[in-house]
Amino acid sequence: MRILILNGSPRPKGNTKQMIRAFCQGLEEAGHEYEQYDVCRMEIKGCLACEYCHGKGQGTCIRKDDMARIYQSLQEADMLVLASPIYYHGLTGQLKCVIDRFYAAAYPEKPEKLGKIAMFLSSGDPDMYDGALFSYRGDFLDYLKLEDMGVFITTGYDPGVPEEKLEELRRFGASLR
Repeated sequence: MRILILNGSPRPKGNTKQMIRAFCQGLEEAGHEYEQYDVCRMEIKGCLACEYCHGKGQGTCIRKDDMARIYQSLQEADMLVLASPIYYHGLTGQLKCVIDRFYAAAYPEKPEKLGKIAMFLSSGDPDMYDGALFSYRGDFLDYLKLEDMGVFITTGYDPGVPEEKLEELRRFGASLR
């Protein structure tokens, strides 16, 4: 299986990155291939809503930036993982920008191989996940009809994901088929 991981956290050693690292250990153990993009370190501009991708572009975005790398990986992925800390009740702006640009990639339909999705979220408050979960359900489960492989959440202000959560993510990565 080929997995595309989009990390929406600007913190290179934060809780979101720890969750991703544990998941990747499980993927490696099972022999899966994966690509990970730290979208906060990429130059990805917002969607212009110009409709070029749905007309003349035939599924190609008019913008020429780092999103081209993600588009290519998206075409090859069997599964997508969205990982983000919660900022103001939702995903980080950088990851939201990438999701908005999926508008081109999902035209006229989702990438052929892409069938599954999971989400990793971290927040200092256990009641702040509704915005991110709304996007997950609406954009990916309902609209793109991806199979829900699970949402993995960690809560706490202190840096450091509990070992039992990291182990859960390792097992999840190793269990994928």
